[in-house]
Amino acid sequence: MSKHTINPNKWVDLYADYLYNYTIARINDKDVAQDLVQDTFLAGLKSMKNFKGEASERTWLISILKRKIIDYYRKINSNKGKAEVRINYSEDSESDGDWLEERVADAFDKTAQDTMENEELGQAIHNCLSKLPKKQAEVFRLKTIEGHETEVICNELNITPSNLWVIIHRARTAMANCLKENWF
Repeated sequence: MSKHTINPNKWVDLYADYLYNYTIARINDKDVAQDLVQDTFLAGLKSMKNFKGEASERTWLISILKRKIIDYYRKINSNKGKAEVRINYSEDSESDGDWLEERVADAFDKTAQDTMENEELGQAIHNCLSKLPKKQAEVFRLKTIEGHETEVICNELNITPSNLWVIIHRARTAMANCLKENWF
C-alpha cells in the first residue's frame, strides 16, 4: 500500500467546500459549520506529525472533522449528539477496521470513562454489525467504518451508486436500532 502525503497549503482549495457540505448536513447551522471546518484545519495543522499516510489527506481531515462534530454535540448535550458519538466513535479492534478518529484524537483529551465507553461501544457495534445481512454489513463496513469512496465500493461489489445508498440507509437504520437497544 502506498503512503499518502499531506500538503496543508492546498487544504482550503481542495477540501473546504467538501468539509463544509459534510458539516452543514450534520449541524444545520452555517456559522457553526464554518467554525468547525476552521477548527478542523487548525487541528490538522497541529497534529500533522501524527499523519501516517495510511489514509488519504481528505479521509484524515474528515476523521478530524467527525471528532469536532462529536465534540460539538457533546457540548450541547443533545440526543442527536449522543447518537453521533455512539455511531461514529469507537476504539475497536482490527476486525472493525482502525477507526480514523482514534488516530487523530487528542491523547490528552481522554478520560478513563471515555476509554471504557469506547470499548463497550466497539463491542456493541461489532455485535450489531454481525446481525446485519452479509451485503449490508460489508457495504456499511467499507463506506462508514473504512471510509472508502462510493465509486470504489460500487466497482468492488458490482452495484450502482443508488443501490449503494439504499443499502447504506438500511444498514444505518438497522445499526441505529440495534445500538439503541444494546447501547443507549
